[in-house]
Amino acid sequence: MTGTSYFTGAHFPLGPFVPYEHNPVLKPLGGSWESSNLYNPAALVVDDTVVILYRAHAEDIISHIGIATSEDGFHFERESEPVLSPTEDYERYGCEDPRITAIDGVYYLTYTGWDRKNARLCLATSTDLRHWTKHGPLFNDFDTFAMTGTPHHGEWSKAGVILPYQINGKWRMYFGEGSIYWAVSDDLIHWTPGTPDTEPLYRSTPGSFDADLVEIGAPPVMTDNGLLLFLMNGATRTRRPDGGWDVDYRCGQFVIDPDNPDEVLARMQRPWLQPQTFEDFNGLIPNVTFVEGLVQFHGRWFAYYGQSDTTLAVAVCDPAVGWGSNVDTTNKER
Repeated sequence: MTGTSYFTGAHFPLGPFVPYEHNPVLKPLGGSWESSNLYNPAALVVDDTVVILYRAHAEDIISHIGIATSEDGFHFERESEPVLSPTEDYERYGCEDPRITAIDGVYYLTYTGWDRKNARLCLATSTDLRHWTKHGPLFNDFDTFAMTGTPHHGEWSKAGVILPYQINGKWRMYFGEGSIYWAVSDDLIHWTPGTPDTEPLYRSTPGSFDADLVEIGAPPVMTDNGLLLFLMNGATRTRRPDGGWDVDYRCGQFVIDPDNPDEVLARMQRPWLQPQTFEDFNGLIPNVTFVEGLVQFHGRWFAYYGQSDTTLAVAVCDPAVGWGSNVDTTNKER
């Protein structure tokens, strides 16, 4: 079994990524549980097949997680029924936004349990990707928006990626929407935040594409010089006259040195992916490219992302094609 661990040939920044010309690769399917919106996929490679686990829902906007497979990374066969659905009170209005890591024959899936008040980061495990054991919410009384301009003043801890290897004898997770934090575990089931919610690892950068919030994207890959490279999502938000928000979500990258895993070493100043097609600009939440899955497959990198919370797309990086000299990275002020 291969999963999200031990990729090779990665450099920071990873790219360039080119959106597939025939995106989206999956759309909602009428007359089913996924009839309205289908987006935000986790991804891994199993037995030379790309597997994605994606969020979808009908008009009730109660999300389930479905599964689809591909022999080439572009054309997917989906299964008719979801593999994870709301069964508990804390997720009664949705199992959302999966990320996945494979470790020693077990799949560890983080997802958001939504009760229309609190968004809680939850964990489920499986050995076959179809039958899941739920372990419940991971962090009590934690608000990953605490250090932003819009704190929730309650439980909010969506988005989590688990490293497929230990650092300093501990399993490690990076998590958070709003700001990004870290947590450790001895058993991959029970997790303890490394800091309180007032001390994030990574905060948004004023004047940048992630000026209002940052969110962890896909599980990391290790670069050739030993750094952990993370895809992430950043957003700017504008208040509308009706009190709602207009958003613009773009995708960035940052790196962490495993010898100093509690600090961000450097970040991209410009996004590697941003809204540019009709589907990116139009949907349930317009102006969104949102990455949650990354695989290395047949010598190329495939990044899977949601388009405006409505369709699912892929962008591809061929390592033989470099960025050239016009790419901005910077040390992250701490």
